[in-house]
Amino acid sequence: MKKWIAGCALGLGVLSVSFAANAADQTVNVMYAGSLVHLMENGVGPAFEKASGIKFAGYAGGSNKLANEIRGKLRRADVFISATPKVNDSLMGEANGNWVQGYVVFAQSPLQLGYSANSKYAPMLKSMRWDRVLQQPGIRIGRTDPKLDPKGAFSVELINRAARLYNEPDLMTRTLGAPGNPEQVLPEETLVGRLQSGQLDVGFFYSTETADLKIPAIDLPPELSAKADYTVTILRDAPNPQAALKFVQFLLGQQGSAQLKMHGVVVVKPTVNGVLPADFAHALAGAVH
Repeated sequence: MKKWIAGCALGLGVLSVSFAANAADQTVNVMYAGSLVHLMENGVGPAFEKASGIKFAGYAGGSNKLANEIRGKLRRADVFISATPKVNDSLMGEANGNWVQGYVVFAQSPLQLGYSANSKYAPMLKSMRWDRVLQQPGIRIGRTDPKLDPKGAFSVELINRAARLYNEPDLMTRTLGAPGNPEQVLPEETLVGRLQSGQLDVGFFYSTETADLKIPAIDLPPELSAKADYTVTILRDAPNPQAALKFVQFLLGQQGSAQLKMHGVVVVKPTVNGVLPADFAHALAGAVH
């Protein structure tokens, strides 16, 4: 049975990280949610390398897709960053391989509707209700696979809730079609590029993506709000556990927090879920209030 550490909080900015001088030949392999590509590859990764001398090697994808690869032993990594706690839960327990014992929720990113400034539908988003725009003939909508990525699942859930809120039972059919509609569903790591190149008019993105890449976006109504809750954990049998610990310390420390904020992520007071391995918990003990 999974154990929860209720109310356990980690304070940002109080971690003191001491990096070994001989760590230059080490590498930390990080699997992370595709919505964090720009943040990780252009922010956190380079900053961590500069501070630690440890090489950052990142691999992005939908959180569920990454979890499937971990369970199936298709890819090994030291650290896993997901966009929802549910994904970590699917890696916990003997039946799931005990890949994760515990994890830390450390940041959030609200779901938004991003659009191409050059789209003929862009002016409508400023004058019409957002769901009316999504029903316009010919509009090209992009989203991720709800089976592989939390953002895709949030998008489908959002439309279902909007259908009830607006009393429009066929809203899903008139906007997204089937949950796995191949005309809309795209890999998370390619969605931004499709919008920026003009292949899409509008898409569902997290605020970190729209803010970081200057994508015009509208906020969705508060009653329909959905968001990513980013988590970080060190995987069982991590090839380089010491580098993993140092990366997590960096991410949750002052420099990592600054990078997160710079790239449009909402930093929250981290909370521990499950039971962290002893070395993980010991490394973070100084930050627990």
